[in-house]
Amino acid sequence: MSDKHKSGGKSLTREAVIEAIRVGQGEFGKRELARALRLKGDDRVALKHCLRELLDDGLIRREGRNAYALKDTLPNVTVVVVHDRDTDGELLARPEKFRGDPPLIRLAPGEGLGGRGQPALGVGDRALVRLEPEPDGAYEARLIRKLGQSAHKLLCVLHKSRGQPRLKPVDRRSRHELVPARGEAEKAKDGDLVLCRLGRQHRYGLKTAIIEEVVGDVNSPGAGSLIALHAHSIPTGFSENERDEVEDLEPVRKGHRTDLRDLPLITIDPDDARDHDDAVWAMPDDDHDNAGGWKVMVAIADVAAYVRPGSAIDRGALKRGNSVYLPDRVVPMLPERLSNDLCSLRENEERPCLAVEMVFDKSGRKRRHYFIRGWMRSVAKLSYIEAQQAIDGQPNGKTEPLLEPVLRPLWGAYGAVRKAREARGPLEIDAPERRVRVGEDGKVTGIETRDRFDAHKLIEEFMIQANVCAAETLEQTGRPLIYRAHEPPSLEKMESLADFLSTIDMKWSKGEPPRPDRFNRLLAQARDTEHYETVNEVVLRSQSQAVYSIENPGHYGLNLRRYAHFTSPIRRYADLTVHRALIRGCKLGKDGQNDHEASQLEAIAEDISGLERRAMAAERDATDRFIAMYLAERVGTEFDGRITGVTRFGVFVRLAETGADGLVPISRLGDQRFHHDESLHALVGGETGELYRLGMPVTVRLDEATPVTGGLLFDMLTPPEPGPKHGRGRKGGQPKPAFRKKRSKKHGRRR
Repeated sequence: MSDKHKSGGKSLTREAVIEAIRVGQGEFGKRELARALRLKGDDRVALKHCLRELLDDGLIRREGRNAYALKDTLPNVTVVVVHDRDTDGELLARPEKFRGDPPLIRLAPGEGLGGRGQPALGVGDRALVRLEPEPDGAYEARLIRKLGQSAHKLLCVLHKSRGQPRLKPVDRRSRHELVPARGEAEKAKDGDLVLCRLGRQHRYGLKTAIIEEVVGDVNSPGAGSLIALHAHSIPTGFSENERDEVEDLEPVRKGHRTDLRDLPLITIDPDDARDHDDAVWAMPDDDHDNAGGWKVMVAIADVAAYVRPGSAIDRGALKRGNSVYLPDRVVPMLPERLSNDLCSLRENEERPCLAVEMVFDKSGRKRRHYFIRGWMRSVAKLSYIEAQQAIDGQPNGKTEPLLEPVLRPLWGAYGAVRKAREARGPLEIDAPERRVRVGEDGKVTGIETRDRFDAHKLIEEFMIQANVCAAETLEQTGRPLIYRAHEPPSLEKMESLADFLSTIDMKWSKGEPPRPDRFNRLLAQARDTEHYETVNEVVLRSQSQAVYSIENPGHYGLNLRRYAHFTSPIRRYADLTVHRALIRGCKLGKDGQNDHEASQLEAIAEDISGLERRAMAAERDATDRFIAMYLAERVGTEFDGRITGVTRFGVFVRLAETGADGLVPISRLGDQRFHHDESLHALVGGETGELYRLGMPVTVRLDEATPVTGGLLFDMLTPPEPGPKHGRGRKGGQPKPAFRKKRSKKHGRRR
């Protein structure tokens, strides 16, 4: 990778760009950086390439919609919001504006105590502070001035059972209760979930809060989902304008669409799917020049026929970005009449679709494709397990008539495209998906690992091919589009991976290119060892987050040069924008992409990337709460698990039985002091050198399960392993021990 980028006879160094980003303090975009560096014309192209390399190397990050900031750094002076206190009573804060996981900010001892008629700084307050970085990556803050209270609202549980009412935040990171302001406790019942804002502050004692909304009963069925939705501000209903528009919608007529009703298209989905947005069909190619080849059609619900740009339904869909899937419910992106009726490819019902027919040779290489606007009728709605059992020789009454004319051709075509996939070499991470089963009473009936059949892989690969076709066609027609972009891992993450692998006698040379096939060889090497699950996990963590972007870096994980999301417009807004672009680019109607939407794609891509992360966080939080509810009746039970995270304050353990994650605090690892050795990815005993390492199999006892926060707390039952030979570990000697106060069991827990 070059340190200089030449364009127009001028050299642009990475150091100069980094310094300009530092000066901009997270507020400079490409235009401001070009101005600061005095770049003009073609020199700006060099800046674009340099920014891309710095992003790839993990040296900078995107800040907001168009700006850049140095990775994991904050400006010397910034605005923070106080969100908690540590065990010593010192204030903890977060940056008011920060993308990703915010670093820890601890106010210096004595800061914010008030005095001389000035009120003390407290939880919920905004402040302008001067930051000083600390060796552990945290910051110490010195108060410049108080800025008032944050508008942030807290979701709490009201407790009235004993003494003065209390409000306990549901965020497991918040350890301090609030007191309802005078008369506020009468607004809700004991055990109610309430949204609060902070009230008048006092120099001493607990903060007061005003109850602004009663959300529901914390003990009611589905409270875990309710908490997750409110905590992440996910809208759960539809506006009056949206409801009015959807009621006025008339079913689309066939018109000039291509008639596909004679093709035996089928849907194959999870057994609990409510909406069906993709159908498939295949047959051997009858072209003599393509012997052994296949024709495959992927037909997708034509959502664009109903949801027009700028309509109330469209604005609402963009506001949501995607559907959110929780253990006990789905929060749809589109109103139910669309998602489960007019747009859903129901069995034996005629529906409009946007379809792509693809032709593959016998080795699975795509020869050609074309898009059509069609009129289809699904001949069958199958689950993955039904389709797989039929192919495996166990058809039922529904699948037996479909076996020869429909299913076997699909599997034949999949056999061909699978060869091309294997030749392409995408990243093959083994990441089992856990499913929380919830009964009608809202209680968890079980937690299981989702089976993954060839039927899943067949649909997945056909959808990938259709998505590639969409990106290719839009590039060929010159229409702007939103890509699904996945960057290679950053240099920083690769160095961390190499450090970890050295602790289990596996090699990854620092500076070695992180190609997908190299990752696959590493995973194959680990497959028959005790480290396989941990290596999978660490490789997964080393990957960058896929995002939506109008720029095309390719899709690293799939090893594809271009990729766009086309196949799920019922549940993803990105796919809807691609449908509209295809309709206009292929001249398939007048209801395609308009100029205004085309001009807004960069902003849309940024917004829906954030909304996707929000949905994922809500899904994760809700799952944690349902699992905690499931395990609450098993406190005291011993479980086998594996250490999946090592931090200064303890180790995280994932249970083999349920996939649940919980914390073993450092105070519960034994009598000796442990320190965090980053190079070993372990907590190391200061007296014996024994350690608890990443990936270590352990047995723990469940001490506490808190459904309202989703927190699990374990006691460690497995003794530490013998440590490495003397002198191994962090360069420059032994790390400084993480000294900690002796805490009582009552107050030493993290929830």
